[in-house]
Amino acid sequence: MRVLVTGAAGFIGSRVSQALLRRGDEVIGLDNFNPYYDPAIKRANVEEIKRDAPDPARFEMVQADLVYDQGPLSALFSEPGRRPDVVCHLAAWAGVRPSIQRPLQYQSVNVEGTMRLLEMCRSHGVRPFVFASSSSVYGARKEVPFRETDPVDDPVSPYAATKKAGELLGYTWHHLYGMAFCGLRFFTVYGPRQRPEMAIHKFAVRILDDQPIPLHGDGTSSRDYTYIDDCVAGVLAAIDRTVEASDYRIYNLGNSTPTTLADLVRLLESTLGKKARIHQLPDQPGDVPRTFADIERARTELGYSPRVPIEEGIRKFVDWLRQRRNRGS
Repeated sequence: MRVLVTGAAGFIGSRVSQALLRRGDEVIGLDNFNPYYDPAIKRANVEEIKRDAPDPARFEMVQADLVYDQGPLSALFSEPGRRPDVVCHLAAWAGVRPSIQRPLQYQSVNVEGTMRLLEMCRSHGVRPFVFASSSSVYGARKEVPFRETDPVDDPVSPYAATKKAGELLGYTWHHLYGMAFCGLRFFTVYGPRQRPEMAIHKFAVRILDDQPIPLHGDGTSSRDYTYIDDCVAGVLAAIDRTVEASDYRIYNLGNSTPTTLADLVRLLESTLGKKARIHQLPDQPGDVPRTFADIERARTELGYSPRVPIEEGIRKFVDWLRQRRNRGS
């Protein structure tokens, strides 16, 4: 099977690409290497994909922008030997807080980029489409756990709104053109290669460097942290199901065990063997008080079963971070 993975140089995309290659699939990775965080990190991820690939000839990396570089994308879909069997669309401008400062950029990439990719699939007869959505679409709801059948009509950030828009576009293309569409609502994925601005990565680095960590709120907010290996297993299961299906489905990919911000800091302190210096800040606009995934649908239909508890996942992340810092990278 040939899989187009957009955002293939990123945290989740690079790990999904590796997992696909290990099981014998062919992967075409697409990324524009934008400066949301250091592009050198993304290029290092790509080099790791190549080193790890059982057969490097089964991996191709394309540098292109979904919005502005339609030529390379059209060429990819037009060539029979390169046209994907399925699209796994992970590319996006990420992050709740930056989307409040740059909403038009998020609309352009996350909405227009997704629509352009759906149209490319339609015009070239590629029907299976897996889309990276987000737990942020649930907004600041109080009822937990979050279920795929819950209304998601109150996004509290432009990022969340663009992710809901992507799900809606998927339904429209499914309805009009028979595309098999699978939206995956990721719940705070973490682990080796996690983006440097995300809380676990940022906090760990600052604790190691004796710098204060910015703690928004009183520490009672909670997140359903999901280890990268569990997330990747869910993505691959979703790809396989979507290739065989002809329907529209949404799945939560979480751990279904929320951790408060205060407990996360204590766990990092314990694992790192250092106390954190706390810089207390008010609640951040766009943040939600809690996330908590109901994963029964994914468990039943995808065989999804997260295996890594937060304690083990933090230990694995810290081991990776220490090795990376020891290498000076």
